[in-house]
Amino acid sequence: MKYFLKIFLLVLMIAFINGCFRAVPATFVKSSEAFVLADAEDIDWADDLDKASLEMAIERSLHFYEKAARHQVYHIHGRKTDVRELKETLMAFRDILRKEDHPTDFRKRIAAEFNIYRVAGSDAEGSVLFTGYYEPLLSGSLRRTDQFRYPLYRVPPDLMKQGNQIGRLDGGEFVPYYNRREIDGDGVLRGRNLELVWVADPLELFSLHIQGSGKIRLEDGQVISVGFAQTNGRPFRSVTKFMLAEGRIKSSDANYRHDFLQGKSDEEIYDILSHNERYTFFRFLDGDPVGSLGEPVTPGRSIATDPEHFPQGALAFIHLKKPFFDDEGNLQGMADFSRFVLSQDKGSAIKGPGRVDLFCGFGKAAEYTAGMLKEKGELYLLLKK
Repeated sequence: MKYFLKIFLLVLMIAFINGCFRAVPATFVKSSEAFVLADAEDIDWADDLDKASLEMAIERSLHFYEKAARHQVYHIHGRKTDVRELKETLMAFRDILRKEDHPTDFRKRIAAEFNIYRVAGSDAEGSVLFTGYYEPLLSGSLRRTDQFRYPLYRVPPDLMKQGNQIGRLDGGEFVPYYNRREIDGDGVLRGRNLELVWVADPLELFSLHIQGSGKIRLEDGQVISVGFAQTNGRPFRSVTKFMLAEGRIKSSDANYRHDFLQGKSDEEIYDILSHNERYTFFRFLDGDPVGSLGEPVTPGRSIATDPEHFPQGALAFIHLKKPFFDDEGNLQGMADFSRFVLSQDKGSAIKGPGRVDLFCGFGKAAEYTAGMLKEKGELYLLLKK
Protein backbone atom coordinates (compact mmCIF):
# COMPACT_ATOMS: atom_id res chain seq x y z
CA MET A 1 0.00 0.00 0.00
CA LYS A 2 2.84 2.36 0.90
CA TYR A 3 4.49 1.54 -2.44
CA PHE A 4 1.40 2.57 -4.43
CA LEU A 5 1.01 5.65 -2.26
CA LYS A 6 4.58 6.69 -3.05
CA ILE A 7 3.99 6.14 -6.78
CA PHE A 8 0.79 8.18 -6.62
CA LEU A 9 2.52 11.06 -4.82
CA LEU A 10 5.43 10.94 -7.29
CA VAL A 11 3.08 11.14 -10.29
CA LEU A 12 1.14 13.95 -8.63
CA MET A 13 4.36 15.88 -7.97
CA ILE A 14 5.54 15.47 -11.57
CA ALA A 15 2.19 16.65 -12.89
CA PHE A 16 2.34 19.69 -10.59
CA ILE A 17 5.88 20.58 -11.68
CA ASN A 18 4.98 20.23 -15.35
CA GLY A 19 1.94 22.39 -14.84
CA CYS A 20 4.06 25.05 -13.18
CA PHE A 21 6.53 25.06 -16.04
CA ARG A 22 3.76 25.34 -18.60
CA ALA A 23 2.27 28.28 -16.72
CA VAL A 24 5.44 30.34 -17.35
CA PRO A 25 5.82 31.36 -21.02
CA ALA A 26 9.16 30.60 -22.62
CA THR A 27 11.39 33.63 -23.05
CA PHE A 28 11.93 34.44 -26.70
CA VAL A 29 15.28 36.21 -26.79
CA LYS A 30 16.18 38.37 -29.76
CA SER A 31 19.93 38.19 -29.95
CA SER A 32 21.81 41.09 -31.48
CA GLU A 33 25.39 42.31 -31.31
CA ALA A 34 24.51 45.14 -33.65
CA PHE A 35 24.58 47.97 -31.10
CA VAL A 36 27.39 50.19 -29.86
CA LEU A 37 26.98 52.56 -26.89
CA ALA A 38 27.05 56.18 -28.05
CA ASP A 39 27.44 59.53 -26.29
CA ALA A 40 24.25 61.61 -26.34
CA GLU A 41 26.34 64.78 -26.20
CA ASP A 42 27.77 63.99 -29.66
CA ILE A 43 24.34 64.02 -31.32
CA ASP A 44 22.53 67.20 -32.36
CA TRP A 45 18.97 65.79 -31.89
CA ALA A 46 17.54 68.20 -34.47
CA ASP A 47 14.18 67.07 -35.87
CA ASP A 48 12.94 68.35 -39.23
CA LEU A 49 9.28 67.35 -38.75
CA ASP A 50 6.42 68.49 -36.52
CA LYS A 51 5.79 67.28 -32.97
CA ALA A 52 2.22 66.20 -33.74
CA SER A 53 3.33 63.46 -36.16
CA LEU A 54 5.90 62.22 -33.64
CA GLU A 55 3.35 62.03 -30.84
CA MET A 56 0.97 60.16 -33.14
CA ALA A 57 3.66 57.60 -33.97
CA ILE A 58 4.53 57.21 -30.28
CA GLU A 59 0.89 56.56 -29.36
CA ARG A 60 0.71 53.86 -32.03
CA SER A 61 3.74 52.06 -30.61
CA LEU A 62 2.32 52.37 -27.09
CA HIS A 63 -0.93 50.82 -28.30
CA PHE A 64 1.07 47.96 -29.80
CA TYR A 65 2.90 47.40 -26.50
CA GLU A 66 -0.41 47.04 -24.69
CA LYS A 67 -1.01 43.82 -26.62
CA ALA A 68 2.59 42.70 -27.31
CA ALA A 69 4.12 39.54 -25.85
CA ARG A 70 5.43 40.46 -22.40
CA HIS A 71 8.09 37.74 -22.42
CA GLN A 72 9.86 38.97 -25.56
CA VAL A 73 13.40 40.09 -24.75
CA TYR A 74 16.06 41.84 -26.82
CA HIS A 75 19.81 41.84 -26.26
CA ILE A 76 21.11 45.39 -26.67
CA HIS A 77 24.87 45.73 -26.16
CA GLY A 78 24.87 43.30 -23.24
CA ARG A 79 21.65 44.69 -21.80
CA LYS A 80 18.40 42.75 -21.78
CA THR A 81 15.37 44.89 -22.54
CA ASP A 82 11.73 43.89 -22.77
CA VAL A 83 8.37 45.36 -23.71
CA ARG A 84 8.01 47.02 -20.31
CA GLU A 85 11.27 48.95 -20.73
CA LEU A 86 10.48 49.87 -24.32
CA LYS A 87 7.12 51.22 -23.21
CA GLU A 88 8.68 53.17 -20.34
CA THR A 89 11.16 54.66 -22.80
CA LEU A 90 8.36 55.99 -24.99
CA MET A 91 6.42 57.40 -22.05
CA ALA A 92 9.50 59.17 -20.67
CA PHE A 93 10.36 60.60 -24.08
CA ARG A 94 6.77 61.75 -24.62
CA ASP A 95 6.95 63.63 -21.33
CA ILE A 96 10.12 65.42 -22.46
CA LEU A 97 8.59 66.19 -25.83
CA ARG A 98 5.59 67.84 -24.19
CA LYS A 99 7.48 69.82 -21.54
CA GLU A 100 10.78 70.90 -23.06
CA ASP A 101 10.52 73.45 -25.86
CA HIS A 102 14.02 74.87 -25.64
CA PRO A 103 16.59 72.79 -27.62
CA THR A 104 19.23 73.04 -24.89
CA ASP A 105 16.89 71.77 -22.16
CA PHE A 106 15.62 69.05 -24.51
CA ARG A 107 19.16 67.79 -25.21
CA LYS A 108 20.08 67.84 -21.51
CA ARG A 109 17.13 65.65 -20.56
CA ILE A 110 17.84 63.21 -23.40
CA ALA A 111 21.43 62.84 -22.16
CA ALA A 112 20.32 62.52 -18.52
CA GLU A 113 17.49 60.02 -18.96
CA PHE A 114 18.43 57.76 -21.88
CA ASN A 115 21.15 55.40 -22.98
CA ILE A 116 21.91 55.84 -26.67
CA TYR A 117 22.98 52.92 -28.86
CA ARG A 118 24.24 53.34 -32.39
CA VAL A 119 23.40 50.50 -34.78
CA ALA A 120 26.70 49.09 -35.99
CA GLY A 121 25.23 48.28 -39.39
CA SER A 122 26.12 45.50 -41.80
CA ASP A 123 29.84 46.38 -41.73
CA ALA A 124 30.13 46.94 -37.94
CA GLU A 125 31.22 50.51 -38.75
CA GLY A 126 27.83 52.17 -38.31
CA SER A 127 26.94 52.06 -41.99
CA VAL A 128 23.18 51.67 -42.43
CA LEU A 129 21.53 51.73 -45.86
CA PHE A 130 18.28 53.72 -45.95
CA THR A 131 15.67 53.35 -48.66
CA GLY A 132 12.08 54.60 -48.83
CA TYR A 133 8.62 53.23 -49.48
CA TYR A 134 5.36 55.02 -50.08
CA GLU A 135 1.64 54.59 -50.68
CA PRO A 136 1.00 54.67 -54.44
CA LEU A 137 -2.22 55.77 -56.16
CA LEU A 138 -3.55 53.53 -58.94
CA SER A 139 -6.60 53.70 -61.19
CA GLY A 140 -8.90 50.72 -60.87
CA SER A 141 -12.32 49.13 -60.93
CA LEU A 142 -14.31 46.74 -58.77
CA ARG A 143 -15.13 44.78 -61.91
CA ARG A 144 -12.99 43.49 -64.75
CA THR A 145 -13.08 45.58 -67.92
CA ASP A 146 -10.96 45.81 -71.06
CA GLN A 147 -9.03 48.63 -69.39
CA PHE A 148 -8.83 47.20 -65.87
CA ARG A 149 -7.80 43.57 -66.21
CA TYR A 150 -4.99 43.01 -63.69
CA PRO A 151 -6.33 41.83 -60.31
CA LEU A 152 -5.33 42.33 -56.69
CA TYR A 153 -6.13 39.10 -54.90
CA ARG A 154 -7.35 38.54 -51.35
CA VAL A 155 -5.80 35.72 -49.31
CA PRO A 156 -6.82 32.38 -50.90
CA PRO A 157 -8.61 29.97 -48.54
CA ASP A 158 -6.22 27.14 -49.42
CA LEU A 159 -3.16 29.12 -48.27
CA MET A 160 -2.08 27.77 -44.89
CA LYS A 161 0.76 27.86 -42.39
CA GLN A 162 2.65 24.86 -41.07
CA GLY A 163 5.04 26.06 -38.42
CA ASN A 164 6.94 28.95 -40.02
CA GLN A 165 6.21 27.73 -43.54
CA ILE A 166 3.48 29.03 -45.85
CA GLY A 167 2.02 26.65 -48.41
CA ARG A 168 -0.95 24.53 -49.40
CA LEU A 169 -2.04 20.93 -49.41
CA ASP A 170 -1.64 18.97 -52.63
CA GLY A 171 -3.00 15.45 -52.36
CA GLY A 172 -2.52 15.58 -48.60
CA GLU A 173 1.09 16.76 -48.92
CA PHE A 174 2.15 20.21 -47.70
CA VAL A 175 3.85 22.04 -50.59
CA PRO A 176 4.99 25.65 -51.25
CA TYR A 177 2.24 28.02 -52.36
CA TYR A 178 2.00 29.10 -56.00
CA ASN A 179 4.69 31.53 -57.15
CA ARG A 180 4.28 34.79 -59.07
CA ARG A 181 4.53 33.19 -62.52
CA GLU A 182 1.89 30.60 -61.67
CA ILE A 183 -0.49 33.22 -60.26
CA ASP A 184 -0.09 36.04 -62.81
CA GLY A 185 1.17 34.14 -65.84
CA ASP A 186 -0.68 30.83 -65.60
CA GLY A 187 -3.74 32.23 -63.82
CA VAL A 188 -4.05 29.50 -61.19
CA LEU A 189 -6.28 31.73 -59.01
CA ARG A 190 -8.64 32.87 -61.76
CA GLY A 191 -12.30 32.00 -61.42
CA ARG A 192 -12.14 31.56 -57.65
CA ASN A 193 -13.76 34.91 -56.76
CA LEU A 194 -10.62 36.14 -55.02
CA GLU A 195 -10.29 39.47 -56.85
CA LEU A 196 -10.58 42.56 -54.64
CA VAL A 197 -10.13 45.14 -57.38
CA TRP A 198 -8.75 45.38 -60.92
CA VAL A 199 -6.10 47.84 -62.11
CA ALA A 200 -4.89 48.98 -65.53
CA ASP A 201 -1.11 48.61 -65.35
CA PRO A 202 0.80 45.43 -64.38
CA LEU A 203 3.90 47.47 -63.53
CA GLU A 204 1.98 49.70 -61.13
CA LEU A 205 0.46 46.54 -59.65
CA PHE A 206 3.94 45.08 -59.11
CA SER A 207 5.00 48.32 -57.41
CA LEU A 208 1.98 48.03 -55.12
CA HIS A 209 3.12 44.51 -54.21
CA ILE A 210 6.53 45.89 -53.23
CA GLN A 211 5.16 48.88 -51.29
CA GLY A 212 2.60 46.75 -49.46
CA SER A 213 -0.26 49.27 -49.41
CA GLY A 214 -1.84 51.91 -51.61
CA LYS A 215 -4.93 53.71 -52.78
CA ILE A 216 -7.14 52.90 -55.78
CA ARG A 217 -9.18 55.60 -57.54
CA LEU A 218 -12.29 53.93 -58.94
CA GLU A 219 -14.14 54.92 -62.09
CA ASP A 220 -16.67 57.02 -60.15
CA GLY A 221 -13.88 59.00 -58.43
CA GLN A 222 -14.12 57.17 -55.12
CA VAL A 223 -10.73 56.37 -53.55
CA ILE A 224 -10.33 53.15 -51.58
CA SER A 225 -7.37 51.89 -49.57
CA VAL A 226 -5.81 48.45 -49.79
CA GLY A 227 -3.11 46.95 -47.63
CA PHE A 228 -0.96 43.93 -47.00
CA ALA A 229 -2.75 40.80 -45.81
CA GLN A 230 -0.30 37.94 -46.44
CA THR A 231 2.34 36.66 -48.86
CA ASN A 232 2.72 33.35 -50.62
CA GLY A 233 5.77 32.62 -48.48
CA ARG A 234 8.12 32.50 -51.44
CA PRO A 235 11.55 34.21 -51.28
CA PHE A 236 11.88 37.88 -52.20
CA ARG A 237 14.29 38.54 -55.07
CA SER A 238 15.20 41.95 -56.46
CA VAL A 239 13.99 42.42 -60.03
CA THR A 240 16.28 45.45 -60.35
CA LYS A 241 19.39 43.41 -59.53
CA PHE A 242 18.22 40.73 -61.96
CA MET A 243 17.75 43.26 -64.78
CA LEU A 244 21.13 44.85 -64.06
CA ALA A 245 22.86 41.45 -64.03
CA GLU A 246 21.17 40.52 -67.31
CA GLY A 247 22.29 43.78 -68.90
CA ARG A 248 18.70 44.83 -69.62
CA ILE A 249 19.13 48.14 -67.78
CA LYS A 250 22.15 50.21 -66.81
CA SER A 251 20.67 52.10 -63.87
CA SER A 252 18.65 51.11 -60.80
CA ASP A 253 16.50 54.25 -61.13
CA ALA A 254 12.80 53.34 -60.89
CA ASN A 255 11.81 55.37 -63.97
CA TYR A 256 14.47 53.61 -66.04
CA ARG A 257 13.03 50.21 -65.12
CA HIS A 258 9.50 51.35 -65.88
CA ASP A 259 10.52 52.86 -69.22
CA PHE A 260 12.27 49.63 -70.22
CA LEU A 261 9.22 47.48 -69.46
CA GLN A 262 6.61 49.89 -70.79
CA GLY A 263 5.12 48.66 -74.05
CA LYS A 264 6.23 45.06 -73.56
CA SER A 265 3.67 42.27 -73.84
CA ASP A 266 2.20 40.74 -70.71
CA GLU A 267 4.24 37.61 -71.34
CA GLU A 268 7.50 39.59 -71.54
CA ILE A 269 6.63 41.56 -68.40
CA TYR A 270 5.71 38.42 -66.43
CA ASP A 271 8.92 36.77 -67.59
CA ILE A 272 10.94 39.51 -65.89
CA LEU A 273 8.77 40.22 -62.85
CA SER A 274 8.47 36.50 -62.06
CA HIS A 275 12.11 36.52 -61.04
CA ASN A 276 10.63 37.73 -57.73
CA GLU A 277 8.61 34.69 -56.68
CA ARG A 278 7.08 36.45 -53.68
CA TYR A 279 3.45 37.47 -54.15
CA THR A 280 1.42 39.80 -51.94
CA PHE A 281 -2.25 39.32 -51.11
CA PHE A 282 -4.31 42.33 -50.05
CA ARG A 283 -7.30 43.43 -48.01
CA PHE A 284 -9.41 46.57 -47.90
CA LEU A 285 -8.40 49.16 -45.29
CA ASP A 286 -10.61 51.66 -43.51
CA GLY A 287 -7.89 54.28 -43.07
CA ASP A 288 -4.13 54.67 -43.04
CA PRO A 289 -1.82 51.86 -44.21
CA VAL A 290 -1.01 49.36 -41.47
CA GLY A 291 2.50 48.16 -40.61
CA SER A 292 3.70 44.83 -39.27
CA LEU A 293 2.71 45.82 -35.70
CA GLY A 294 -0.94 45.91 -36.73
CA GLU A 295 -0.88 49.67 -36.20
CA PRO A 296 -1.09 52.46 -38.81
CA VAL A 297 2.24 53.78 -40.04
CA THR A 298 2.99 57.50 -39.87
CA PRO A 299 4.53 59.33 -42.87
CA GLY A 300 8.12 60.32 -42.17
CA ARG A 301 8.01 58.80 -38.68
CA SER A 302 7.65 55.05 -39.26
CA ILE A 303 10.56 52.90 -40.36
CA ALA A 304 10.77 49.26 -41.37
CA THR A 305 13.58 47.28 -39.75
CA ASP A 306 14.51 43.64 -39.29
CA PRO A 307 12.74 42.49 -36.08
CA GLU A 308 15.49 39.91 -35.58
CA HIS A 309 17.88 42.78 -34.90
CA PHE A 310 15.89 45.87 -33.91
CA PRO A 311 13.13 46.02 -31.26
CA GLN A 312 9.64 46.37 -32.70
CA GLY A 313 7.89 49.62 -31.82
CA ALA A 314 11.08 51.15 -30.43
CA LEU A 315 12.12 54.80 -30.45
CA ALA A 316 15.00 55.63 -32.78
CA PHE A 317 16.84 58.60 -34.25
CA ILE A 318 18.15 58.81 -37.82
CA HIS A 319 20.59 61.07 -39.64
CA LEU A 320 21.21 60.91 -43.39
CA LYS A 321 20.66 62.78 -46.65
CA LYS A 322 17.37 63.00 -48.53
CA PRO A 323 16.60 64.06 -52.11
CA PHE A 324 14.70 67.25 -52.89
CA PHE A 325 12.89 68.05 -56.14
CA ASP A 326 11.33 70.84 -58.19
CA ASP A 327 7.58 70.95 -58.94
CA GLU A 328 8.03 68.61 -61.92
CA GLY A 329 9.79 65.98 -59.85
CA ASN A 330 13.29 66.68 -61.15
CA LEU A 331 16.02 65.96 -58.65
CA GLN A 332 17.65 69.18 -57.43
CA GLY A 333 20.10 67.75 -54.92
CA MET A 334 20.54 66.05 -51.56
CA ALA A 335 20.10 67.65 -48.13
CA ASP A 336 21.09 66.52 -44.63
CA PHE A 337 18.24 65.75 -42.27
CA SER A 338 17.62 64.06 -38.94
CA ARG A 339 14.53 63.11 -36.95
CA PHE A 340 13.04 60.78 -34.38
CA VAL A 341 11.32 57.71 -35.81
CA LEU A 342 9.58 54.54 -34.58
CA SER A 343 10.29 50.99 -35.74
CA GLN A 344 6.77 50.00 -36.81
CA ASP A 345 7.12 47.88 -39.92
CA LYS A 346 9.22 45.22 -41.63
CA GLY A 347 9.86 44.25 -45.23
CA SER A 348 10.95 41.33 -47.37
CA ALA A 349 14.10 43.17 -48.48
CA ILE A 350 14.87 44.66 -45.05
CA LYS A 351 17.21 42.07 -43.58
CA GLY A 352 20.03 42.43 -41.08
CA PRO A 353 21.12 45.34 -38.87
CA GLY A 354 22.28 47.46 -41.80
CA ARG A 355 18.93 48.11 -43.54
CA VAL A 356 16.13 50.59 -42.90
CA ASP A 357 13.09 51.51 -45.02
CA LEU A 358 11.52 54.91 -44.30
CA PHE A 359 7.79 55.33 -44.89
CA CYS A 360 7.48 58.48 -47.00
CA GLY A 361 3.68 58.76 -47.09
CA PHE A 362 1.24 59.31 -49.95
CA GLY A 363 1.37 61.47 -53.07
CA LYS A 364 3.85 62.54 -55.71
CA ALA A 365 6.38 64.02 -53.27
CA ALA A 366 6.42 60.74 -51.34
CA GLU A 367 6.80 58.80 -54.59
CA TYR A 368 9.74 60.95 -55.72
CA THR A 369 11.47 60.68 -52.35
CA ALA A 370 10.99 56.94 -51.99
CA GLY A 371 12.11 56.34 -55.57
CA MET A 372 15.41 58.19 -55.11
CA LEU A 373 16.22 57.50 -51.45
CA LYS A 374 19.17 55.12 -51.26
CA GLU A 375 21.63 56.60 -48.79
CA LYS A 376 24.02 55.48 -46.09
CA GLY A 377 23.16 57.03 -42.75
CA GLU A 378 23.11 56.68 -38.97
CA LEU A 379 20.54 54.88 -36.83
CA TYR A 380 20.33 55.21 -33.04
CA LEU A 381 18.19 53.38 -30.49
CA LEU A 382 17.05 55.17 -27.31
CA LEU A 383 16.42 53.26 -24.07
CA LYS A 384 15.49 54.70 -20.69
CA LYS A 385 18.27 54.43 -18.12
